[in-house]
Amino acid sequence: MTKVPGNISQTVQAIYDAYEGGRESFRSHLGASLIGRECERELWYSFRWCTVPHHSGRMLRLFETGQREEERFIENLRSIGIEVHDHDEETGRQYGFTDFGGHFAGSIDGAALGIIEAPKTWHLLEFKTFNERRFELLKKHGVQITSPEHYAQMVIYMDYMELNRAFYLAVNKNTDELYSERIKVDSAYAELLKQKAKRIIEAPRPPIGISTDPAWWKCKCCDHQATCHERLPPEVNCRTCLHSTPIEGGWLCEKHNQKLSYKEQLRGCSDHLYIPELLPGEVIDAGEDWVEYSSEDGTRIRNGRGGMSSQKIRESAE
Repeated sequence: MTKVPGNISQTVQAIYDAYEGGRESFRSHLGASLIGRECERELWYSFRWCTVPHHSGRMLRLFETGQREEERFIENLRSIGIEVHDHDEETGRQYGFTDFGGHFAGSIDGAALGIIEAPKTWHLLEFKTFNERRFELLKKHGVQITSPEHYAQMVIYMDYMELNRAFYLAVNKNTDELYSERIKVDSAYAELLKQKAKRIIEAPRPPIGISTDPAWWKCKCCDHQATCHERLPPEVNCRTCLHSTPIEGGWLCEKHNQKLSYKEQLRGCSDHLYIPELLPGEVIDAGEDWVEYSSEDGTRIRNGRGGMSSQKIRESAE
């Protein structure tokens, strides 16, 4: 467990540890909530499960606070007479969409009728929480400038859900002040986001990143910095293997001609071979079940038969 620095009681640490005790899992699809991020390489690394997501217990609790706030937002809207639909009564699930064979997907916070500014128009609902500094920026500049990821999320949701307006409702976590903004549909931008999602899903190799400087603040904050800039071999699973391909409704192992379940993708197999661009060095030779690399110092590494398994390569680099 990750220990939180500073003067902290054993009880508080135990609470944080309990949050960390539930292993974070990979998302099976490319999420609409992330598609507005600038770096396509980061999105590809996430889609390809290169780095196990890990957050401190404190952060996981903070995420939970944001999720619980959604229920309060809905109660607030209903209390003033607004009609809110936040889940499908037949399935109990949130409304959402899937596209590109199920590899691009998202779930909406809800849809509402009776928003006071335009009571006859159905609105997509998007709820967010902000710290005080970012909340003040939001009030000054609006969501498109302050949180372009949130804006892109609403644009893509409106397009798939065939809605023309979104109602963005945010709260200042420090003061409980609320901010709202109505967003118009942007079909041209939605199409660009769809094309972006398609590129990432279909790309067999990582796209170009937004920076080659590991000290740049956006790269420093990225979960995949070690894989991208330090060239640490990523996690060993089917999605980092050159034999796997996303297909309609799932993933295919071309080595064994087998459609893979989520658990099988996580587990991988002994025939795993890294996608070459995920390892440092230049490919100098390859066979049916091996790939050989030459590093800058001239050292040769063979991944696969007659060399090192992917797991051994990763362990030796850690």
